[in-house]
Amino acid sequence: MQPQQQDRAGLLYGFAAYSMWGLGALFWPLLEPANAVEILAHRMVWSLAAVGLILLALRRWAWIRPLLRQPRQLGMIAIAASVISVNWGLYIWGVNSGHVVETALGYFINPLVSIAFGVLLLRERLRPAQWAAVGIGAVAVVVLSIGYGKLPWIALTLAFSFATYGLVKKRVGLGGLESLAAETAVQFLPALGFLVFLGARGDSTFGSGGAGHSALLASCGVITALPLICFGAAAVRLPLSTIGMLQYIAPIFQFTLGLVVFHESMPPERWAGFALVWCALTLLTWDALHTAHRARRELADAAARAGLSPAVAEPDSGSRSGRDGVPVAAAEAARVVPDVIPGAGPETAADAVPDIAPGTAPEKHGGSISGG
Repeated sequence: MQPQQQDRAGLLYGFAAYSMWGLGALFWPLLEPANAVEILAHRMVWSLAAVGLILLALRRWAWIRPLLRQPRQLGMIAIAASVISVNWGLYIWGVNSGHVVETALGYFINPLVSIAFGVLLLRERLRPAQWAAVGIGAVAVVVLSIGYGKLPWIALTLAFSFATYGLVKKRVGLGGLESLAAETAVQFLPALGFLVFLGARGDSTFGSGGAGHSALLASCGVITALPLICFGAAAVRLPLSTIGMLQYIAPIFQFTLGLVVFHESMPPERWAGFALVWCALTLLTWDALHTAHRARRELADAAARAGLSPAVAEPDSGSRSGRDGVPVAAAEAARVVPDVIPGAGPETAADAVPDIAPGTAPEKHGGSISGG
């Protein structure tokens, strides 16, 4: 495939993935009268079924036995499964209880929380623009707290839980589909037990709500897996700097749906808070793109001094691959793109790359992308 075609296909896949994550706010209300906990349990059960079928079709199960011999990795996967359960459950509850705008806020501020985690927990050093963005984000939370009359706890919990999930996945080292399969395997038995308990009490809506309702609950697995697959296809075709810009599609869609479809109120204080968040993200994105451009230029200069051609030093938008099949340009950009995939999407770019790139070994790749 030619570089231009790679870019076009990557953008289409990326737009599809983030659009599905952003438009998820329209899907979860369709599952009522099931409550958020029942929907979450069905999502866990059917996600394992969907991802398991995909891995079976791809014959990708060689990673299971080595993983079972690594107690530390299993422990990290259990932690990741617990944290993403909180994130999924709160997102579903927030959407179905009329807090779509606040869920969007959570995924807008998630890059800022991820960067703060990098400083506090990983001892990463921030550039001045990143410090400024984090500071503006903190002021935005204060303004939004005044506007809401309380801390925007839904947004903060979504942002911190997803940032924690990304931090844990940095230690896991599995590909996207493999990681999701392992995490939903941890979730499966408790979720299935809860659904059996609901059915025994006569409180389950699966079956009693009609065939259409049951089919929608079962489709939770596809709704979870499909955007991940599209994202994986985008990640190997685009530099991660482009992925970093596409990531805001999902919360923009959520925010728009909250205003236009669900008619949530936005008093001036909330507009002011969101405006500050957007200023922080604009600054963060500018800094990421500027740093990525400078890194590519330095790489090209070093290659020129070494007598290499520019084409070898800096491939086109992921059309040529570096070590382990990961595009060199993407690897350079990985240092500066925030660690986030907003919406309800569970995976990070570094997780998704091995899922699609031919000839790569998913278990050798690390977790997520670190800002700063």
